[in-house]
Amino acid sequence: MNWPMHGANPQYLYERASIEMPENALDFSANINPLGPPPILLDKWEELFQTVHLYPDPFASRLKEKISELHGVHPKQLLIGNGAAEIISLLGRILAGKKVLLLQPAFSEYEEVCRINACAISHHYLAAENDWELSPSVLKKEISKMDAVFLCNPNNPTGTFYPKQIIEEMLVICEQNNCYLILDEAFYDFVQDYEDMVPLLKQYSKLIILRSLTKMYSIPGIRLGYVFASKQVIEQLQHFQSQWSINGIALQVGELLIDQEEFQQKTQIFVQIEKKKLYNFFIKEQFMHSESAANYYLLRDPLFIDQKELLTFLLNNGIIARHTYNYPSLEGKWLRFAVKSKEENQQLQGVLTKWRQVHPSSL
Repeated sequence: MNWPMHGANPQYLYERASIEMPENALDFSANINPLGPPPILLDKWEELFQTVHLYPDPFASRLKEKISELHGVHPKQLLIGNGAAEIISLLGRILAGKKVLLLQPAFSEYEEVCRINACAISHHYLAAENDWELSPSVLKKEISKMDAVFLCNPNNPTGTFYPKQIIEEMLVICEQNNCYLILDEAFYDFVQDYEDMVPLLKQYSKLIILRSLTKMYSIPGIRLGYVFASKQVIEQLQHFQSQWSINGIALQVGELLIDQEEFQQKTQIFVQIEKKKLYNFFIKEQFMHSESAANYYLLRDPLFIDQKELLTFLLNNGIIARHTYNYPSLEGKWLRFAVKSKEENQQLQGVLTKWRQVHPSSL
């Protein structure tokens, strides 16, 4: 079956599966904040709309200044993008024809962008049986042949988080081999006790850090992300970025949301509480799951290698999971779920209980 490339837009998944989509279906395939957008966004929405007739600032100066002050980074080391997806596309342009290493499983957009730009793509597969552990020393020989390495932290789709020590070990190897480390931190703000990687920019010229406001602030329809890198890399990215790439409302939304620490902390606590309840249920019902630091996790029924039957059962019962057929090394052996509201997570548990009644575990 030709599965949809991404989560969200569940109607396409139902179409491919030839299943009628229930009216009350719950979408667990999109990894956005279960609390929804921060209240300040609704409070200010009418005010934001008043600027819709104005051209946006093509340099995103005010938002750039706010982010640079927040993180102690020079504005020339920062670029605002129309979502992290645009920035990944721009990175593909500056890496065109170069050798790129993808640590799998990983966000499928990396490979798609690299393929479009005729990169020579290599894969290193992290093992599920080792909880997708990353060993920089093992990668040393591979990195020596590369121009760039893509690393998602926390990983999408596993949710595995690699601590600052591991990232620094990777950076040392990359610097020694004139290789960029592209660190995608789209979900960093869901990680409790996160160690900030941005200060490492002062020590390592080959570090590139991507971030997104989409996930934490539940604004996928607005599209806003940013990237930290050396001034030289930012200049290269700017060269390929379209004029007025980011709309005016998105820029203002960024200014409102970029420093909402209390909302982040509230989200982190909520997600951790819900994950704990879900994990306890999975253990009780003998499902396998990834140990995720983010707002999503992988799940599988160990009675089956391919999870298509479980995916289909869930779809028929109004639960939309993210398939993993286009994640190298996962290839349908797991399903990915977002952490959603308390009530929605309970509904998921109810449907999985029905599944287990039909397929009792003998483990």
